Amino acid sequence: MHLISMSDLTLEEIEALIEDAGRLKAERGSQRLRDDLKGKVLGLIFEKPSTRTRVSFEVAMLELGGHAIYLNWNDLQLGRGERIKDTARVLSSYLSAVMIRAFRHETVVEFAAHASIPVINGLTNLEHPCQTLADLLTIKERKGRLSGLKLAWIGDGNNVCNSLLLGAATVGMSVSVACPEGYEPPASILERARALAEKRGAEIKIVREPADAAKDADVLYTDVWVSMGDEAERERRLKAFQRYQINERLLGIAKSDAIVMHCMPANVGEEITEEVMEGEHSAIYEQAENRLHAQKALLLKLLSP
Repeated sequence: MHLISMSDLTLEEIEALIEDAGRLKAERGSQRLRDDLKGKVLGLIFEKPSTRTRVSFEVAMLELGGHAIYLNWNDLQLGRGERIKDTARVLSSYLSAVMIRAFRHETVVEFAAHASIPVINGLTNLEHPCQTLADLLTIKERKGRLSGLKLAWIGDGNNVCNSLLLGAATVGMSVSVACPEGYEPPASILERARALAEKRGAEIKIVREPADAAKDADVLYTDVWVSMGDEAERERRLKAFQRYQINERLLGIAKSDAIVMHCMPANVGEEITEEVMEGEHSAIYEQAENRLHAQKALLLKLLSP
């Protein structure tokens, strides 16, 4: 089994992963090291920089009794043009699983097609499923449920938004995406998310005004306006998104017990204010911690005997 897209997981699998992640989180204080994955080796291939993804996966493997190897794209023969399928076949004979963070989603899809071991998408230009698993765990912890909630996404319809749409729709959570025209999630993602949401009695909306999305929201979520790979568009994006900031005014439109989320890293003062990020409604740092626990649950699912 691979995890390339949130679409790869059923409702039952998502619920089981969240439950397992919560249990692993609760056990961590008293039992730091386990041996579930003793003898297993996870390769971590990075074409893009990382803080949370790299550290959380390395710590996860350590605490589960396995080992992780960091592999910079340019330190591999991939950096000299070796075919992806050749690398996939060779690494499959050395490793127990591979996590890849790549610029192009197609890279991870191709790698998985030729690998004989589990492949995990650690972020591409299209999706970030590991982030969504941590997000759903965080929301469940704070709200006690997932189905029937409303999440407001404020900003760019990017890779994090795409996975969140698919994951939220699968668990029955409605999502309103507030973004400028031209920055919507891809039509293919919206189509899949709406089909999933309809089965669960949820709704997926695209709106232009942040206040329309935030009204009655249980969760406010944002991400950077300029993602990795979009740096050349920085000035244009800053102008387009200047109204799409989570601040005290927008928070006041959401439900009184709404939580605020951000996958980090954050450009404080752009997509989110300091007051909100550090305020009582923020679940941002719990969300970051939960990357570790959600990925532990995922690794156990993919690698346990």
